[in-house]
Amino acid sequence: MHQVYIKILCIRHQLLPEFSFHQLPGNSHNRSSDSYNVADRKSRRRMMVWKLRVVRCSSMFAARLLKQDWTFRLAGPSLRHYSTKTAPHIPGMEYQDAICTLNTLQTNASALEQVRRERSNPQLQLQAMRGFLERAGLTVEKLDHLNIIHVTGTKGKGSTCAFTEQILRSYGFRTGFYSSPHLVEVRERIRINGRPIGKELFTKYFWQIYGRLDETKNAHGGTMPAYFRFLTILAFHVFLQEKVDVAVIEVGIGGAYDCTNIIRRPWVCGISSLGIDHTQILGDTIEKIAWQKGGIFKLGVPAFTAKQPENAMAVLKDRATEIRCPLWVCPELEDYQADCGPLRLGLAGLHQRTNASLALQLSHTWLQKRCLSDNSFPSTIPEHTGVLQATSFKPNPIMVKGLADTEWPGRNQTLKHGVVTYFLDGAHTMRSMQACVQWFRDVAAQHERKASGPVARVLLFNATGERDSAAMLKLLVPCHFDFAVFCPNITEAIPSCNADQQNFNVSVENMLTRCLDNERSWRLHHRSLDDKRSQLFIEEALPLVPEKKTDTLVFPCILSALQWITQGRDSVLTDTAKRVLTVRPSIMAKAPPLCNVAEIHILITGSLHLVGGALRHLDPASSN
Repeated sequence: MHQVYIKILCIRHQLLPEFSFHQLPGNSHNRSSDSYNVADRKSRRRMMVWKLRVVRCSSMFAARLLKQDWTFRLAGPSLRHYSTKTAPHIPGMEYQDAICTLNTLQTNASALEQVRRERSNPQLQLQAMRGFLERAGLTVEKLDHLNIIHVTGTKGKGSTCAFTEQILRSYGFRTGFYSSPHLVEVRERIRINGRPIGKELFTKYFWQIYGRLDETKNAHGGTMPAYFRFLTILAFHVFLQEKVDVAVIEVGIGGAYDCTNIIRRPWVCGISSLGIDHTQILGDTIEKIAWQKGGIFKLGVPAFTAKQPENAMAVLKDRATEIRCPLWVCPELEDYQADCGPLRLGLAGLHQRTNASLALQLSHTWLQKRCLSDNSFPSTIPEHTGVLQATSFKPNPIMVKGLADTEWPGRNQTLKHGVVTYFLDGAHTMRSMQACVQWFRDVAAQHERKASGPVARVLLFNATGERDSAAMLKLLVPCHFDFAVFCPNITEAIPSCNADQQNFNVSVENMLTRCLDNERSWRLHHRSLDDKRSQLFIEEALPLVPEKKTDTLVFPCILSALQWITQGRDSVLTDTAKRVLTVRPSIMAKAPPLCNVAEIHILITGSLHLVGGALRHLDPASSN
């Protein structure tokens, strides 16, 4: 029903597909970058905001209608009582209905500020989580039966979890894996045996948990858990109902105050590489962030960490001593001696070697606890606490295969569609962007050597939140792009039924302002190089326009950006099911270089949400 209301609202606002967002009056790209001024940016932003706000309002309008419809459906007497047993599936509630209802739980700005104020007393946060858990028919005691591996970190915690889950699944264990954020669909966050749970299963369990929380909210001041907290409860519920042998749980933000830290007795904990991120919540120094991450340590529970900066390592050591938790530092991956020679990883990038070593220690320790009677896994857990150097061991063929078979989309991922090659990495911190640049330069150079002619390099970038996008863009300048393209994390500017990738926490105006600021930062970085060189050339590729260095463009959505960059040379994007947005002639005039080269190489980075939106278009199977 809500799709109908979306269409009606779009007609009412005369929303047409023939958009032209980038080139507005008063912003001619024929002028020098010196004439780029605030008035132009405001003019462009106002036009883009007006058109995208219609799309966004239509989705929010549908969500509100759906919420009212859900309240009406719950009025029946058969839905008034829930037990802790599995509740029946509510007839008529489909997957998109569940996602739209889930989106009503997205935390708004005022609620985020309230959470920040309350973080000075973490017990209140965990107490609230415990209350929601109990209202959903679960208890922290039940979570003890999930045999949890709990992992936090700044960079690589998701990849570490992916390696760990794949290794244990290779042993034949039934695995659960909870991660965030999702790339294309919400159900990716909750995986059974490595695969996102199906739409029917997600829908079934969603309404069970939502129903229990909704019917008890009046007795608790009308409170409902926020988006991430709800999904965490849902994941626990799914893993218990599906009777997994092990649950690999990735922390959302931080550790000490994260809602996943309601876990009392994990089997083993892990900390991947630490860096600066989420400073408004975790603190603005590596020491403060390390203190938060060490909050997942539990009394007597073995923990492993990747090698950390000295100051961060000192804090983790103090946390481990305070909590009385044995803590080991992982060895280099080269220290593991396998019969097959050097270990091969399914994930690209040198930084993945650190994540793989941590995963080997986590999975090996879990197997020790699970299989103590098996002589192949002798217990090595010491009685004392402190920081120790973890010893390497000889991975058996199952572990070797697990590392090689690991897949984790959106991280150092390469997709080749004919003459167009996409390099996707959700790097969004300085350290992860440094690793991304190293990976891209190496792998892109390999592809260029195999190309039959000139190659054009294009950057598609966006960054969100408090992150220093200007600093990240500076790291990308040496990659020598022909075009730098910027767009918000909006999948497409035409209303669709895709509720999975809607974000109501950030206004359209703020998203577009951020894009224009990113474009300006890129231009400023190139302007600073004027004294060093008068013209930038890409090795074995196209010379850039002398007065422009790298051409920059801003598009209103991911689809319009991809369609312009590829110029009809990727059949996936020219599918009749995808509507092509009309672009102004002045923008099309910039396109011939992309049409004349042998290949187009596109790096998509800066945000996992951007990468996810791109994958929705580039890999249709990811939505199945």
